[in-house]
Amino acid sequence: MRFTDFISLIIDNLSRRKGRVLLTAIGVVIGTAAVVTLVSLGVGLQQSATSQLWGINDLTSIEVYPGYPMAEGPMMQQITEDDIKKLTPDAVESFKAIPGVTQVVVKQYIQGGMEISLDKLSAWGSAMGVNLTDLKDIGLESSQGVTTISKGKVVVGSAFNNNFYDPNPRPNSEPFTPPDLMGQKLKIKLTRWSEDGTTSTKSYVLEVVGVLAETRGESDYNMYMVLDEVTQWNEWFAGKRIDYKKDGYNQVTVKVESPKIVVDITNQITDMGYQAYTPQSTVEGINSYFSTMQLVFGGVGAIALLVAAIGIANTMTMAILERTREIGIMKAVGATNNNILTIFLGEAAGIGFLGGIGGVLVGWAICAVINALGGSMLATGGGMGTQLAASIPFWLPVFSIAFATLIGLISGLYPALNAATLIPVDALKYE
Repeated sequence: MRFTDFISLIIDNLSRRKGRVLLTAIGVVIGTAAVVTLVSLGVGLQQSATSQLWGINDLTSIEVYPGYPMAEGPMMQQITEDDIKKLTPDAVESFKAIPGVTQVVVKQYIQGGMEISLDKLSAWGSAMGVNLTDLKDIGLESSQGVTTISKGKVVVGSAFNNNFYDPNPRPNSEPFTPPDLMGQKLKIKLTRWSEDGTTSTKSYVLEVVGVLAETRGESDYNMYMVLDEVTQWNEWFAGKRIDYKKDGYNQVTVKVESPKIVVDITNQITDMGYQAYTPQSTVEGINSYFSTMQLVFGGVGAIALLVAAIGIANTMTMAILERTREIGIMKAVGATNNNILTIFLGEAAGIGFLGGIGGVLVGWAICAVINALGGSMLATGGGMGTQLAASIPFWLPVFSIAFATLIGLISGLYPALNAATLIPVDALKYE
């Protein structure tokens, strides 16, 4: 029998029992749609979480902090300055010597109170000094102005202007709008408190030469300055000269060549006794979690398909009982056991195939609704609904249809074997 004749025969046989085939295929549709929807939901949530993390930080960056010994309870009170693994210039050089490290950036925060004023507006903010002149070197881009800093010239994060407020708001006034800081000259007032309770102040003027593009990370809220200027301010706060060889830096950012090696280098830095964090570790954890979720979701859908398989087996068993005489006639005119087996297996697989196609279409429609609802929630500030997303990977429809077809094939195997082994004489006598 030619393949085309075989397909035509299967289509004709299925067409003779449209109602039963349709009801059986609906079970496969539900199971396949469940697989597509649940797995796509898992993939979409994974992509959403990962993309958000990409926005928070560059996956080739490692944030390094001073190392503290592991201690609990009373032992914590016994930790001294000598026990802390500090980020000294020697430590910075040791990081640079690690294969795969491309850059090490020192970060130092203002260690005292800083009041900022712009016209009639006031703000409390934080400033960070870095040992570079162009913030592009650490992956930051500007939305306004430049990314280069120098003495008296600063670059602020995209959300830094949210720190400002009107200290004397007028009744029934318009809602406060954060100022545009680009090109503005900020008046800085530093305040130092002495042990005797007295205070002293210093004033500076800083010009904003650039505003950074949004990163959804700490850079959005920072004001970047040259390291030497921050060091001078901190020395004034402390009332003494700062020796970084002794005191160390607040934080160091280590840039590496590729995300593939970032975890390995993070482990090397941790082994040196420092605290190290990279978003890549979080990404791996997210991927592991959502991979497990996808397996669970897929398993739920597979159970639904297995239930549908029982329906296919029942349908094929009924078809064989109804067509026993037909099978006998086919064998009488020369059909072999393999011919009969192939025909009924083809019909069972056909039901699975049709149900798989229908399930993929239904699953796609459900995913479209989920994404539409998720987008609507996002637009209206719908809380946790902003995370709702479904993404159908290119392999999933093919896999789902193939799996549904395989389920149909397997579920039809036993009835098909029974049909193939019927004795022609007995089949012809069947009423």
